[in-house]
Amino acid sequence: MVAEEVHLMIVLRHYTGAGLLAAALATACGSEAPPSQPAAGSSAASAPPASSTPAAAAAATGRVFFVEPQDGASVKSPVRLRFGVEKLDIMAVPQGDVQTARTGVGHHHVAVDADCLPPGTVIPKAALWVHFGDGKNEIEMQLPPGQHKLTLEIGDDKHTTLPGFCTSITVNVTS
Repeated sequence: MVAEEVHLMIVLRHYTGAGLLAAALATACGSEAPPSQPAAGSSAASAPPASSTPAAAAAATGRVFFVEPQDGASVKSPVRLRFGVEKLDIMAVPQGDVQTARTGVGHHHVAVDADCLPPGTVIPKAALWVHFGDGKNEIEMQLPPGQHKLTLEIGDDKHTTLPGFCTSITVNVTS
């Protein structure tokens, strides 16, 4: 594990008092780059505002969503989260110091009890955000009982948010 992952695990343990995500972070933030994995999607698409950048143009017709759980679901911990996306390729972030983000490519980020970040914002590599820079689209997450807002946001190779690629749902975790 790299120092960023260890720091995130410590911060998340402190945040929940129950080791939120600690067991799953090693797989979600792995350093090996798996082959590209376009995620499955559904048919409804929202139209975010258009922009002159290539990433924004791609985002104008795509969306990100939770495959599971569904909005308003009652779930037990650990909660299995699976993500989907339309009209964007989900791929691992290239190794090394990324200078330029690839057009039409991104990766998932998820946060608990947080809102979507504005388009063009760099997603912090700290709590509350879990980065899926390895290109994965699922995780089992420990959550304390109660109602939680789960936010899913796509970032490019430089972890910058893309317009139209963020969504939130609410789940009720039962004991």
